[in-house]
Amino acid sequence: MLTLPGLIDPHVHTRDPGQTHKEDWDTVTQAALAGGVVLLLAMPNAKPPIFDAETLDLALQNAKQKARCDYAQFLGAGPNNGDWNKNKDLPPRAAGLKMYLDSTFGELRLNDMTLWTPHFQTFPKDLPIVAHSESRSMAAAILFAALYDRPLHIAHISLKEEVLLIKAAKERGVKVTCEVCPHHLFLSSSQSGSGLEGGRSEVRPRLATQEDVDSLWENLDVIDCFATDHAPHTAAEKDSDTPPPGFPGLETILPLFLTAVREKRLSLETLIEKMYLNPKRIFRLPDQPETWVEVDENAAYEIRASEQFTRCGWTPFEGWKVRGRVRRVVLRGKTCFEDGKILAPPGYGKNVRG
Repeated sequence: MLTLPGLIDPHVHTRDPGQTHKEDWDTVTQAALAGGVVLLLAMPNAKPPIFDAETLDLALQNAKQKARCDYAQFLGAGPNNGDWNKNKDLPPRAAGLKMYLDSTFGELRLNDMTLWTPHFQTFPKDLPIVAHSESRSMAAAILFAALYDRPLHIAHISLKEEVLLIKAAKERGVKVTCEVCPHHLFLSSSQSGSGLEGGRSEVRPRLATQEDVDSLWENLDVIDCFATDHAPHTAAEKDSDTPPPGFPGLETILPLFLTAVREKRLSLETLIEKMYLNPKRIFRLPDQPETWVEVDENAAYEIRASEQFTRCGWTPFEGWKVRGRVRRVVLRGKTCFEDGKILAPPGYGKNVRG
């Protein structure tokens, strides 16, 4: 039995409030525990978006009632809430600030770079800004980080040009970090299969070419974190004429990477670095005493959506053969998951920014 630290996922969409038919704080934290994740950071593009005191209170109240693992909630950067000096009490209560510089739904997209400036100027530098930015908008975001001399975390990179630009920025001392998702490391735009037919392949950023995938693997030392971007939509929505973009991922990230460890594509030390040590450091997260995950690293099985806790009911990795099954999760001294059963009650999860 392999013992790992409790894993951290810095990029999760809970769909709560507003779209709880896809997921909510209860089901998303069950999925997290089943995947060995004991602390998740929730994205703000809910309905309504989380961008002020009222909406932050709403999200945190839902989490307090339902969450079974620990959590923190991001604030969203909008066109009208850029002066954080007027709301100094909000940033310390949040996981950080999320800026949507490319596609998102709702009211949080920042199309004009003049709208970026107040956020970079006034959001506290000891708390992270995370950018959904792709290609050229990512380059612009890195320029802003350099101009304002503040840390910036780039979400879900997917392209060769992106990882090489981040590498160059780091070499020049720009305070930039980044994450990559399993689907951008294990899937490509040319791939098809039972989990990826039709609208089920829709995700943002889009699946990239095999050359891009290979470049991400070749530059793993540049990438700071593995994150799921767990973005659940129901199978019916994904199979519709207007499929929304997004993949579930909380229950598949660890077995996929443990299989890669077994295949010697990365080391166990690298896995722990990118799923525990670096997220904890970058997002300034507290210790979780008496917390660990036990994994049967030799257990061989096929990924099946029917066996998962997420409410969405499908996975892009349906039928994939993997090694490594989570057997037990202990969070703050309590066994919260064991042999396929969730044992933590709703409300056991703790707000780490509380």
